[in-house]
Amino acid sequence: MATAVVRSMASAITDRGRKRPSNEDAFGYSDEDGVYLVCDGMGGAAAGEIASSLAVDEVLRLTEEAGHEVDGAAFPDLLERAIAAANEAIYTRSQRNHRLTGMGTTMVALGVRESHAWVMNIGDSRCYRLRNGRLEQITADHSLVEEQVRVGRMTRAEALRSPLKNVITRALGTQSRVTPDVFALEIEPGDTFLLCTDGLTRELTDTAIESMLCSNSSLAEQCTSLVEAAKKAGGHDNVTCLLVRAAG
Repeated sequence: MATAVVRSMASAITDRGRKRPSNEDAFGYSDEDGVYLVCDGMGGAAAGEIASSLAVDEVLRLTEEAGHEVDGAAFPDLLERAIAAANEAIYTRSQRNHRLTGMGTTMVALGVRESHAWVMNIGDSRCYRLRNGRLEQITADHSLVEEQVRVGRMTRAEALRSPLKNVITRALGTQSRVTPDVFALEIEPGDTFLLCTDGLTRELTDTAIESMLCSNSSLAEQCTSLVEAAKKAGGHDNVTCLLVRAAG
């Protein structure tokens, strides 16, 4: 039986929010190569901006160089290698410049080949999938409070109020090696994937996000609506969202 090829289209927007003086988020994508990325940098001075931009640039560069020569079965390995190379690039740069010591970034990546998708994440930037009007969180946050919730030591409500909610337990570039979580998915025409930083998910509930993604507006309009809603709700952090829709 032949496999249907599912094409995709994307739109993205990033905003520094209402409280932060600069934007340490970054995004990038290539519809041609089927790679979509969102990062949330961290570190003193401009280090967070450097880390997130470097991560996006490195992954896109490496997947573009090799992507056309890699079939679907080998594609997730390519994406993992590109993420590992981005980690090494950030870590090496921070070791060579003391002003960048400790810089790092979250990353959530979506790779698409034909009717298959792979989601990879490090940190607390998330990927959701909207299918048939229902929003599902694909990734699990690498954060201290999320880990406490998973083992039953903290409720979801307590996690939202915790002073430790900003502490992440895994980041790109802070150590010589890092391992992403990997989720393999089948794509159906009409599926919409949302890649976003915590500046969105800390301001808006999943129910609110789901409602906005179920509108009949374009991807670009939905991105703008999500960011503006997050800013209206407080805009305490930089906010980035990237939407990818499987067109069929």
